[in-house]
Amino acid sequence: MSHNTSRDMPVLVLNGPNLNMLGIRQPQHYGHHTLADVEDLCQKAAAELGVRVMFFQSNDEGMMIDRIHQARGNAAGIVINAGGWTHTSVALRDALVIPEIPIVEVHISNVHAREEFRHHSYISPIATAIFVGAGINGYRFAIEHLASL
Repeated sequence: MSHNTSRDMPVLVLNGPNLNMLGIRQPQHYGHHTLADVEDLCQKAAAELGVRVMFFQSNDEGMMIDRIHQARGNAAGIVINAGGWTHTSVALRDALVIPEIPIVEVHISNVHAREEFRHHSYISPIATAIFVGAGINGYRFAIEHLASL
């Protein structure tokens, strides 16, 4: 019987509230790419690197926390764009340590060039890397980083 290695397990790409509206919502901050474009980009990056990716988006914090719990023993790492929860959710931060796998935080826009409340992240202190303001390419960089670990 073979044991799963982290290389065999997928990278989980999580997107929080309102990210299902990418391409429509505030294109001056988030551009015109859709969440489907993000998933295509991630699939291509993962294929080039020989890793698998799985996707989950939710506007429901409880569902997101449940999905993070399921990653324990079932994912090699997590790429997360937690959207507004980044700045508000201690519960999400607490859930992200449960799987005991590397976490990479992604923000499409440069949150530090925006409103003051966006400058604080509950996720950054537990992230192995953070990609901010690189547009949807931040997701590619995050997958590349996790594949390199």
